[in-house]
Amino acid sequence: MSNGQAKEVEGAACGHGESGQLRRFAGPLLLWGLGVGYVISGDYFGWNFGIAAGGFWGLFIATILMGIMYTAMCFTISELATAIPFTGGAYAFARKAMGPWGGYLAGIGVVLEYVLAPAVIANGIAGYITFIMPGLPKWILVTGVFVIFLALNTFGAKTTLTFELVVTSTALVGLVIFAALAAPHFDMSKLLEIAPAAGNSQTMPFGLLGIWAAIPYGIWFFLAIEGLPLVSEECKDPTKDMPRGLISSIVTLLISAFVVLFLAAGVGGAEMMSKSDSPLPEALGAVYGNAHWAIKGLGIIGLAGLIASFNGIIFGAGRAVFALSRAGYLPRFLSAVHPRFRTPYVAILVGGVIGIVSAILGNGDVLIQIAVFGAVISYIMMMLSALVLRAREPHLHRPYKVPGYPLTPIIALVLAIVALFAGFFYAPKVILWTALVYLVFVLYFWLYSRHHLVASAPEEEFAILAKAEAELN
Repeated sequence: MSNGQAKEVEGAACGHGESGQLRRFAGPLLLWGLGVGYVISGDYFGWNFGIAAGGFWGLFIATILMGIMYTAMCFTISELATAIPFTGGAYAFARKAMGPWGGYLAGIGVVLEYVLAPAVIANGIAGYITFIMPGLPKWILVTGVFVIFLALNTFGAKTTLTFELVVTSTALVGLVIFAALAAPHFDMSKLLEIAPAAGNSQTMPFGLLGIWAAIPYGIWFFLAIEGLPLVSEECKDPTKDMPRGLISSIVTLLISAFVVLFLAAGVGGAEMMSKSDSPLPEALGAVYGNAHWAIKGLGIIGLAGLIASFNGIIFGAGRAVFALSRAGYLPRFLSAVHPRFRTPYVAILVGGVIGIVSAILGNGDVLIQIAVFGAVISYIMMMLSALVLRAREPHLHRPYKVPGYPLTPIIALVLAIVALFAGFFYAPKVILWTALVYLVFVLYFWLYSRHHLVASAPEEEFAILAKAEAELN
């Protein structure tokens, strides 16, 4: 037995036991609410900057490609989540398929995504509040929003997800209202307002490279849905409910993405939308005037959409950090569970503090690029995990099997690699700095935490037992 293996087994003695257990309560409806809620802010804010990067049609094609990637990925993750139903999500899948290094690389990608995405959304919330009530300082709004939802996530998971279902449903009603008011004023010519760069057409103002540049914003329509398996240990029946939650969520999000993309740009105009901090109210304001009752109403409902994603991703961030910490990949104190509320409150609060600082000091566009980089790393690792596990462990119990295997995970893998290089193309300095941060985490694992893994953590125990059985056979 190697030194690293010895320390893994030794770690079993210091496992959390019951103190590290989460409470099971979530059914398919709450999972759908969380899956859509993770993402719904992407319809209200953030996607529109992709028009400046690639023009309307460049963003449209990028959104189609990313919609295909996320759909294929949701089917694949459904298989992984039912075979490996632990809170670790991407980390748990990659840990099982590729060992501690694979699990860590995937898990840190999720942590980057889920800790920084709330900072982007907090700026969007501040923008919508300012649209409704001008004059409030941004830092006060951002801090206040974080404090409220960090407290909500600390006081109980069931309360958090019930609230999530309510605000997600409200946000979807808001999109229906927006569509009903915007559709009569749709003007195809407004999609072509972005001035073309030299040598390019009005339809594709930045050429084929515009599609490449718009990919991170096409991702923003769907970013974070892959985090649904982070609640596997709080799900009543993950083997049945997780696939239902993932597939129903991605179908909902595909419909809403294309409705919003066309109607917002076709009513407010591509030029205005490419710079807006509150695109849907401003799109309606362009035809109805800002004094119209629906404009303020949509601003308030849009706030619900942003809050749904903000709340949901804070929820997921806590679980991602908790799982890695419980297994020893991150400092162990981060996996403390509240004795009364059974929530990973230290992970939630530490992630929240980082989010507040990032939201106040960071640039929203840059933070989107960093969050997308972390997400895409985890996507690549998850799709590789699905392929490796099918080859290495064909008899692993899989209550749900991905349709169209192996083509489905391969399509998602190829598109995720394309998305990774798109980030390097559009914002090379940002991605290089992000890669350096990622490298710091890698060094921490190489020098310290890989020697202090906790074998009693569910994801670790599952992988170690499987390895032992394979060696015996």
